[in-house]
Amino acid sequence: MRTSTLLSIVVLAAAFACTPDRDSATPMGAASASPAPGPSKNEPAIASTAAPPPPPPRPKELPRGGRTLFPDYELVGFCGTPGAYALGPLFDHPAKKSDKLLSTASQYDNGRKILPVFELIAVVVQAGGGADGKYRMRVLDSVVDEYLQAARDAKGILLLDIQPGQSDFLTEVRRFEKYLHEPDVGVALDPEWAMLPKQTPNKFYGQSNGDAINAVIQYVSGIVTKEDLPEKALVFHKVNNYVVKNEEVIAPAPGVAVIKSIDGYGNKWVKASTYAFLMKTRPAGIHPGFKLFFDEDTQKGQVLMSPAEVMKMVPQPEYVMYE
Repeated sequence: MRTSTLLSIVVLAAAFACTPDRDSATPMGAASASPAPGPSKNEPAIASTAAPPPPPPRPKELPRGGRTLFPDYELVGFCGTPGAYALGPLFDHPAKKSDKLLSTASQYDNGRKILPVFELIAVVVQAGGGADGKYRMRVLDSVVDEYLQAARDAKGILLLDIQPGQSDFLTEVRRFEKYLHEPDVGVALDPEWAMLPKQTPNKFYGQSNGDAINAVIQYVSGIVTKEDLPEKALVFHKVNNYVVKNEEVIAPAPGVAVIKSIDGYGNKWVKASTYAFLMKTRPAGIHPGFKLFFDEDTQKGQVLMSPAEVMKMVPQPEYVMYE
């Protein structure tokens, strides 16, 4: 082979060896870049500095646990308003009656947990019409605060009892709305003190109706639902068949346990008979309640019904209140 030919072959081979592979060639005009160095095997990964979101707040509960009243609890309460001895044992500072209430409540042993109740008469019917002619007086917020604190100290609930005079239930309940945003405050309604036009208290029995009671139930339910509160008690007291018309339309609503409480006077046999009679018209879903009177039930040598006797009545009361 000629020396010139051999030299050409060597030059050509060298040229091919210096040509980059087509698939890995850098496009024309682009700068050649080195790949970014990865983390060293011994170099720790950089942790995120963002704080985790806070956990959602726990749903509010009843003072002794849970979010529903029934069938977990048996409610036992005292009633009253400041300075009115005749209206029940809570006529003076409620904290003075806490021990007696807790002792009384402990005697109701039916397998349920006991929940003490302080039923404050927050709207008190009056013999005179007053400045607005409504025949009722509202207690001050400072009084409600005092009774609410006593209820909390006893791990119980507060019920705001309404005797509307010639006002109406919903108007009077709205007056105390800020307290209904609390998880341990409910409502009690006294239809016998809902006076009809031209009627005055203590001369006539008052009268309300199922629609008026339902309006309060729905109003309270709206607050409970919106704020995800535990179940509230709403009691309506009934002393005879006259004081609540069209009772059959009364219905529970979400977050509201409705209680029909029988208030009849007399000896223990009369009271038990009144209770059985008036409970015949109890609407579906409404819980039974019963009221005892320390004074009226013990006139003329009569003896107050014992907790054991109360628990034998049918239906068994789920709320027992002492006035």
